[in-house]
Amino acid sequence: MQRTFIAQSAPSSSTQHSVRHSVRLSRRAFLGLGAMVTASLAVSTCTLAGSNLLPSANNNFTEQATAPNQEEIQLVYQDWRTDWFPDMVQEMLAQFHAANPNVRVFFTPDPDNLAATMLAEMEAGTAPDLFWGGSTFFPTWAQQGHTVDLRPYVAKDLDTLTITDWDPAQYRAFFLRDGRQFGLPKYHGAVALYYNKDLFDQAGLDYPTVAWTYDDYLAAMGRLSRDNGEGQREQWGSMVDIAWDRIQMHVNSWGGHLVAPFDPLRCTFDKPKAIEALEWLRAGMWDERVMATFTDVQYMSPRSAFINKRIAMVEEGSWVLKDILLNADFRVGVAPMPGGPERRVTLATSDGFGIYAGTQYPEASWELLKFLTSPTYGRAMAKADFLQPARASLIDDWIGYVRTEFPEKAQDLDLAAFADGHMKGYSVTIEIADNMAEVQPMVAAAFEKVFTLGQAPVAYLHTVCTQINQLQKSINSQRSQQPE
Repeated sequence: MQRTFIAQSAPSSSTQHSVRHSVRLSRRAFLGLGAMVTASLAVSTCTLAGSNLLPSANNNFTEQATAPNQEEIQLVYQDWRTDWFPDMVQEMLAQFHAANPNVRVFFTPDPDNLAATMLAEMEAGTAPDLFWGGSTFFPTWAQQGHTVDLRPYVAKDLDTLTITDWDPAQYRAFFLRDGRQFGLPKYHGAVALYYNKDLFDQAGLDYPTVAWTYDDYLAAMGRLSRDNGEGQREQWGSMVDIAWDRIQMHVNSWGGHLVAPFDPLRCTFDKPKAIEALEWLRAGMWDERVMATFTDVQYMSPRSAFINKRIAMVEEGSWVLKDILLNADFRVGVAPMPGGPERRVTLATSDGFGIYAGTQYPEASWELLKFLTSPTYGRAMAKADFLQPARASLIDDWIGYVRTEFPEKAQDLDLAAFADGHMKGYSVTIEIADNMAEVQPMVAAAFEKVFTLGQAPVAYLHTVCTQINQLQKSINSQRSQQPE
């Protein structure tokens, strides 16, 4: 596999600067080059000891003393290629290197087609030592045995105060049903309801509040939907991203599930409560025409459709907050998701960091993972791109960064709405079926047929669930016949 790596140079004795290389190299060749680069650079910890680059005591990563002739450990860390991210990583790794002078970390941005490429690299033994993962692909890697079980490391190094600072729902998302722990939280993105205040004012509607129900939501969508005078809809009330976790959030609000909570082999989105929620979504899109489909907005993303005023509200995460504040030319509001017929639900991300099972340096990788989940790294991501911190104790810092950068637009913005599910305990995370690599594509195709294209009724999902259950039985039967 050929990868692009960004080499983080060792800090010099007088200034902190980096040498950045963007070349296509194999992992082995890259680390060989990295060894030559770092061997030629002098590292002075004397200057750093008196600077603010050394980690504070509450960062939860270990400052290691290094013997003069101790061999340097080289790690590859893979994460986002988003424009702002690599430069932030360069600055943060300078701190990690100062505290761990025997470890040299090389950052590489995500490859194209991340889920498939990473799986191939893991199977080939060429995956990075530490990486981020999320959605359905991170647990899929874990299910197939490609991630280190973090339980012994967590038990040894992380105290109760640290663990309880994370959202319990998000933290539980990094465990497989057999108890193996494959990750720790990267950040806590949460879904809320963005709305266009100008369009609400034009329609004479009160802004959404925490008291809103799904009935209120639907009624507002109707008032905010508008034709162009020629019988064609030009503005919709809201929009839902047709993805496993976004659909699941609504099913959970009705009291249903995509996957049985205590039996991840069993598909359950054909059960009555789930079907009722799914029909509510389908009818809003295709019968009442108040929720936009991707075809209605020429396959814009939901956030783009909102920014372009094609929709008056959007169910979106805190991770798009900066994009919306930068690009929306109208007054933006945020409210918690409406309360469902059964309960109030918001979706929390399951983005986290994991360690490759094939790493030669699990202990050093764990030290890096602790740094990446520390308050220091959390604040850096929150300040750079408004990523909502995974730790509840950093929420006020995050809100402060947003208000400082956007004093007018964020003045009356209810930013606490994004943290409401974390603080009040109604967050959910993506439900994971066994054998997600086989199940997820089947569900994605079915949801596209029902919701995006309107080519099948919700009743079609009964057939899909039956097919999934049969598939699960077949896979497990085959595995049970394999020799130990």
